[in-house]
Amino acid sequence: MDIADSVIDLIGNTPLVRMPKIAGHLDCDFVVKLELTNPGGSSKDRPALAMINAAEEAGLLQPGGTIVEPTSGNTGVGLAIVANQRGYRCVFVMTDKVAPEKVDLLRAYGAEVVVCPVAVPPEDPQSYYSTAARLVDEIPGAFRPDQYSNQVNPQSHYDTTGPEIWEQTEGRITHFVAGAGTGGTISGVAKYLKEQNPDIKIIAADPEGSVYSGGSGRPYLVEGVGEDFWPTTYHPDLVDEVIAVTDHDSFIMARTVAREEGLLLGGSCGTAIAAGLQVGERLGPDDLMVVLTPDSGRGYLSKVFNDDYLAELGFIESESDTCVSSVVAAKGGNDRDLFYVNPETPVRDAVEMMRASGVSQVPVAKNEPPFALAEIAGSVSELQLMNAAFADESVLDKPVESIMAAPLGTIGIGQSISAAVELFEHNNALLVIDGGRPRTVISHTDVLEFLSPSEEA
Repeated sequence: MDIADSVIDLIGNTPLVRMPKIAGHLDCDFVVKLELTNPGGSSKDRPALAMINAAEEAGLLQPGGTIVEPTSGNTGVGLAIVANQRGYRCVFVMTDKVAPEKVDLLRAYGAEVVVCPVAVPPEDPQSYYSTAARLVDEIPGAFRPDQYSNQVNPQSHYDTTGPEIWEQTEGRITHFVAGAGTGGTISGVAKYLKEQNPDIKIIAADPEGSVYSGGSGRPYLVEGVGEDFWPTTYHPDLVDEVIAVTDHDSFIMARTVAREEGLLLGGSCGTAIAAGLQVGERLGPDDLMVVLTPDSGRGYLSKVFNDDYLAELGFIESESDTCVSSVVAAKGGNDRDLFYVNPETPVRDAVEMMRASGVSQVPVAKNEPPFALAEIAGSVSELQLMNAAFADESVLDKPVESIMAAPLGTIGIGQSISAAVELFEHNNALLVIDGGRPRTVISHTDVLEFLSPSEEA
């Protein structure tokens, strides 16, 4: 009888499928490898099993031990599946940008989850890397697989994913596209494929802003791909090209694939497919491209596939009303240069900057532009600064963060003006979000001037 002994035996041997609606216009053969058919729903089942096996063999993980790992969700699920079979406790550390259903999913497997802020550097004590390291020190018998430096991670894909692709395409593959998070998938597959045929091109699909495509690693919204540091599990010498893909293109592609191909894939799958389509435009009929899609979209229903979420972040437009984009355009000038102050800016300087620029409401933002929404720390207004300075003149020499108020309310650039008017009932100004990033501030006056322009205008 064809019956697996346990769910672990079902890891791997994922299928390839064409995408005629999305890629039918290309001259090349365009196929995707559906890693969502793994029992944990993602490609991370492969390294999870391999890393636990290696730890057991090396004596690093003892019976009744605890597995601690920072994860965006998928590696945690893979580790939890194997851990449940073998009697280990799991504690996973995640960032607050992760969809809430991913936290719930890990808890459904019996894992403990610790959530940390995303808008902090890796060395910050609050970062999910630092938190994981602390927990390993605090928990007796703890073992951290460390998918970012554990070479068993890429080796698992060298041993399984690479050979599967080679056999499934009968050696015809000419291009391989995958996202780079830990770098394990793309590095392991690339090593195997290039050993079979050095001419095979390896393309990394990367979120715009990630270090792999030349960014600083500042927060972006797509999950489970890209990085803000260089993991040792990523082998750049095996990668021929890196293509940066925006959050917007990643999310819209994932939604398009669901509606046109009937495949519910995650946001990082949208990243990989969008990059693959770019490459496919320059390929011919003798080329065969395989795009690895790492997970299912079921872990992103509250984000990628939620219209309200995408509208609030400026990714999609309202179809029922005039949009906030019209108000922004009517303001004129270079509205993409967001006026802001940093948390450490002295209050005196903030007052002068606001006076010189003629603005009365200003966001307080960490770092330098372009900003992620998570980097908006608060706000200041002329009225607030006046009241603070009147009560205590020494405030003028203190940093803005010592007196700043909560962040401004936000509105997506594609949301309706009626939605903005409703928000103005409780906000004096709104921060406009475009493509997931703060773009400009609009006030009651801006909306009023748009709705009833002067005759001179």
